[in-house]
Amino acid sequence: MTEKEFKITTAKTIRNMDNKIWKYDIQPWVFFGGAGLIFVGLIFTILAGDAAERLFSSIKDWISTYTGWFLVLTMNFVLATCIGILVSPLGRLRIGGADAKPEFGYMSWFAMLFSAGMGIGLLFYGVAEPMFHYVANPLSEPGTIESAKMAMQLTYLHWGLHPWAIYAMIGLGLAFFGFTEGLPLSIRNVFYPVLKDRIYGGFGNAIDILATISCLYGVATSLAFGVQQVNAGMAHLFGIPQNPWVQLILIAGITALATWSVVRGLEGGIKLLSNINIGLALLLMLFVFVLGPTLFVLNGLVENLGNYIQNFFNLGFWNETYTEGGRWQNSWTIFYWAWWIAWCPFVGMFIARVSYGRTLREYLTCVLVVPTAVTFCWMTIFGNSAIYIERYMGGGMAKAVQENIPVSLFVFLENFPLSWLTSILAIVVVIFFFVTSSDSGSMVIDIITAGGNPDPPKPQRLFWAILEGTVAAILLLGGGMVALQTAAISTGLPFAIVMFLMCFAVVKGLVDYYKKHGVD
Repeated sequence: MTEKEFKITTAKTIRNMDNKIWKYDIQPWVFFGGAGLIFVGLIFTILAGDAAERLFSSIKDWISTYTGWFLVLTMNFVLATCIGILVSPLGRLRIGGADAKPEFGYMSWFAMLFSAGMGIGLLFYGVAEPMFHYVANPLSEPGTIESAKMAMQLTYLHWGLHPWAIYAMIGLGLAFFGFTEGLPLSIRNVFYPVLKDRIYGGFGNAIDILATISCLYGVATSLAFGVQQVNAGMAHLFGIPQNPWVQLILIAGITALATWSVVRGLEGGIKLLSNINIGLALLLMLFVFVLGPTLFVLNGLVENLGNYIQNFFNLGFWNETYTEGGRWQNSWTIFYWAWWIAWCPFVGMFIARVSYGRTLREYLTCVLVVPTAVTFCWMTIFGNSAIYIERYMGGGMAKAVQENIPVSLFVFLENFPLSWLTSILAIVVVIFFFVTSSDSGSMVIDIITAGGNPDPPKPQRLFWAILEGTVAAILLLGGGMVALQTAAISTGLPFAIVMFLMCFAVVKGLVDYYKKHGVD
C-alpha cells in the first residue's frame, strides 16, 4: 500500500467508525466538543447579564494590548510564505494532480471567493472606516489632506493583501493535501507533513475544535454587523426602530433564508446567490462611481495604490510603539487581524472546496490579487467619495459616521440621485451577503465536524446555520459591539498560533511532494 492509499484508508476508517455509532456523519469529539464549548459561552453571556459587557471589554483590552505584536507578526509571516510559494517552483504544482480540471469557471469562482471573504464588511465599513481615519488617526492631523491620504492607506492595509494571505494559506493547505494527497478536508490534516498519524488523536481533535469555534464566532460577528446595517437601513427609510430586538427578528428571518440556500447545496444555492449578489454589489458600486466624483475617485485610486505600495512595510509592521500606547491600533488594526484570522477556517475551507484543478501559482495569484483589487476599487469609490463630500460639498459624513456606523452608508447615498432605490439595493446586497456567509459558514463547520467529509448530511449543516444565527443574536443582546469584537479577538488569537505553525507544515508538505513527484 502506498503512503497516499494509507492516508485515504485511515481517514475513511475513522469516519466509518463514527458512522457506526452515530446516525449522521459526525466526528464526536469535534462536533460535541465544539458545540458544547459554544453553548457554554452562550449560557454564560445570558446569565451574566450586564456584567458580560464589562467582562468582554476587559478581555478585549488585555488581548489587544499584550498580544497585538504577535498578531502583526503572524499576518506578515503568512503573507511572506504565500509569496515565497508563488514565485518558487512549488507554484507549478496543481491542486488535485496534473490531470485535474477546475470545477468552476473564473467568474463563478471569483464571485464565491469574494462573497465568502469580505462581503458584509465592505458594506459596513466602506464609507465608515475611511471617514473615521480621516477625522482621527495617530499618524496625521485630523481633517487635513495628509489625513485623507493616510485614511485610505490604513483602509487599504486592513482590507488588502494581509487578510487575503491568511485565507490563501489555509485554503492552499486544505485544497492541496485534500485533493492531491487524498486527505479529508479538515484543518488537522494540513499538519500531516509534521505530525503524521498523530493528527488523528487528541492534538488533531483540539485543532479542529478550535477551528470550529473560531469559524463560528468569526461568521457570527460578521452576521451581527450585517443585521445591524439592515436594521439601520430600514430605520432610515421606513422608521422601523433600530434596536437589538428588531435585529433579533431580522436574524431569525435571514437565517431562515440561509437554510433554503443550504438545502439547495453548493451549485444551486451558494453559487447562485453569490453570482446574483456580486452582480448587485457591482451595480451599486458603478452607480456611485458614475454619478459621484468620478475624476476624484480615479485619481485617488492611482494615488492610494502608490501610497499603499510605498508605505507597505512601514504600515504592515507598525505596532504603534511610539504613539498613544497602542490604543488606536488595538481598536482597528489588531481587531481586524484577529477578525480575519477567526474567519480564516471558514473562508479557507470554502476556497479550498471550490479551487480544485488550479495550479498553486494560479490559485495564489488569483486569491491574493483579484479580490484585493476589487476591494481597493470598492473602498476607493465609497471612501474617497465620502471624503469628497466631507471636504468639498458641505460635510456631514464625519458626523453621520461618528453618530451611527450602520446608518452612515444610507446617509452617504442621500448625496446621490434615486437614494431611496439605491438604499433598498444596499439592504438587499447586505441580506444576500448575510445568506451566503451563513450557508457557506455552516457548510465549512459541518465539513470540519464531519471529519473532512466534503458533502455531509444537510440536517447537520442546518444545525450550524441556526447556531450561527443564535450566537449572533445573543452576542448582540448580551454585549453589543464590544461582545462582537471580543468574540473575534479571543478566538482569533489562539488560531493565530495555529496559522503561524501551519506555514511550516504546508511548506514542508509541498517540498516533500515536489521532491517525490516533481511537476508533470
